[in-house]
Amino acid sequence: MPVSELPKNCLLCFATLFLALACNGEAPETSGAQGAEADEARTPVVAVTIDRHEFSDRIEAVGTARAKESVVITAQVTDTVVTVNFEDGQTVEAGDLLVGLTSAEESAQLAEAHANYTEAKRQHARVEELFAGASESRARLDEQLAARDAARARLRELEARLADRLIRAPFGGILGLRGVSPGTLLRPGDPITTLDDIDVIKLDFTVPESFLSALQTGLEVQAASTAYPGQSFAGIVTGVDTRIHPRTRAVTVRAELPNQGHRLRPGMLLTVDLETRRTLSPAVPEQALMSLAEQQFVVLVEQEDRARRVEVAIGRRLPGLIEILSGVAAGDRVIVEGVDRTRSGELVRLVEPPPQPGA
Repeated sequence: MPVSELPKNCLLCFATLFLALACNGEAPETSGAQGAEADEARTPVVAVTIDRHEFSDRIEAVGTARAKESVVITAQVTDTVVTVNFEDGQTVEAGDLLVGLTSAEESAQLAEAHANYTEAKRQHARVEELFAGASESRARLDEQLAARDAARARLRELEARLADRLIRAPFGGILGLRGVSPGTLLRPGDPITTLDDIDVIKLDFTVPESFLSALQTGLEVQAASTAYPGQSFAGIVTGVDTRIHPRTRAVTVRAELPNQGHRLRPGMLLTVDLETRRTLSPAVPEQALMSLAEQQFVVLVEQEDRARRVEVAIGRRLPGLIEILSGVAAGDRVIVEGVDRTRSGELVRLVEPPPQPGA
């Protein structure tokens, strides 16, 4: 029977059945394909989450090592060396006797002065007792008091003169090479040896005045010497000079380095690394940054995977990282691959970065 001759209610049933089959079959498959095609049409990008990193200004300089305390041992009087009580490179304590000069005459005079002072004290004590018993006059007591004080002054004078002939270490440290022998005639200022306290080394170095605002005591330094390849010596800044050199426009900085084992010696040339202005700041990979004239931009991935270009202010750099001063914050997602293909406001598709060689 031709379809045109079927009753209208039958035609209506056939139409309803056809629509139902279409909805349960072909229509859903067509909608899924369109969604997959739309997702594939999005720009594929690789994004990372912004984290914080420590940044600092690094200052490199060259400095000269100095002893914490240093002195050239010299004579104060003209006399002949009698005894030498040290060897080259010997460690001594403060007050140790180093050299004795001729002292026979001074020793005899000192003994005489000591005897005179002892007698003057005895006479003063005797007259004082008599004065207390009203057996001596006040004038006699004053005379004995003056004699006692004079004898004491003479004794101290000779002790000081004798001390000038006994040359002692003013502080503890390491002696240098010996420059005298018994029988050497010394004159005032003639060098005998050197004495250095090198338990701590002072390191003086110059820094350009542009870094002056960042310099302060307590900053950590790392020093190195060609005498010890691959080794570094840690210390701290203990002082900054009050003056800028007018010719070099640099300021002298002093650091102190503990010197275990006395490996560092005064006069050594050391290279210095000094870190200042340490801060913990948001940082982005350098490939995420775009430049336009003097402006810097990154592209963020926001809700629903929508890209947004943001202007940022950049600061210092680390290998592969750039400090961000403003514009983004830690926790934001920034595109690192596909930046040049992404327009602000469009939807993107996040993909995993390709594996690194050797990973």
